[in-house]
Amino acid sequence: MKNAFYLFLVSFLFFGCQSNTAEQSSGTNGATTQTTKKYTISDFSESPAFPDAKIESMMYKDGKFKFGIGEGSYALGAQTPDAPQKMCANSGKGQHIHLIVDNAPYAAKYTNEFEYDIADGEHYLLAFLSRSYHESIKTAAAHTAMKVEVKNKSIADVNPVSNPMLFYSRPKGTYVGKADTKKIMLDYYLVNASSGEYKVQAEINGEQTEVFDTWKPYFIEGLPMGENTIKLTLLNKDGSVADVPLNPVERTFTLKEDPAPGQ
Repeated sequence: MKNAFYLFLVSFLFFGCQSNTAEQSSGTNGATTQTTKKYTISDFSESPAFPDAKIESMMYKDGKFKFGIGEGSYALGAQTPDAPQKMCANSGKGQHIHLIVDNAPYAAKYTNEFEYDIADGEHYLLAFLSRSYHESIKTAAAHTAMKVEVKNKSIADVNPVSNPMLFYSRPKGTYVGKADTKKIMLDYYLVNASSGEYKVQAEINGEQTEVFDTWKPYFIEGLPMGENTIKLTLLNKDGSVADVPLNPVERTFTLKEDPAPGQ
């Protein structure tokens, strides 16, 4: 009987410890994380705030955008001061405007005037000021969002966006080399969707799901070389999918090794 009791006790302790490896814990992003997750999610380091950054106006006529950018500490084309320390992909052209039409990938524009083709019809337009490493400035003054009707490459009618909306920003395109592929920034833009009332769900390569209840950028580590896909969904406070336009949105991007010498 004594031997049987000791065998039972050892088995209980062993399997009890085994089950703990899959226990859930609360991560810094406000999401529930598990020790067995494939990808690592962490907070993006704090960035210059640019509290005076401002989009004062936006006009689209004859296939050309013209933005009024307020004067202050933020300037298009400048390198964000902490860019060398960010350890993520940075644009050599500097700070810029992210222009998003509906749920299409953003266009990065480094001047306040540029040509851009938009098909006739109704569209959602979002423009926001970005740091040189593509992190959005998340203030009311630094963005503009509107629902428009475009005719003959000009805005014929405009209305404010009244719905809560989620716009995908980063990751996007192709990342090349160890420095740019080690840590990938996840960044999105919320309109009329405060963090207390809405959450954002991110599905990474169909293998891992994270739910964020705080609007800020995050680092993703452990992504493989080649194509990767992220799907973002705006959720209501109860965790259900928000019935709003352009929700969800999915994007595929590519990670590449450093090219071999001579290539």
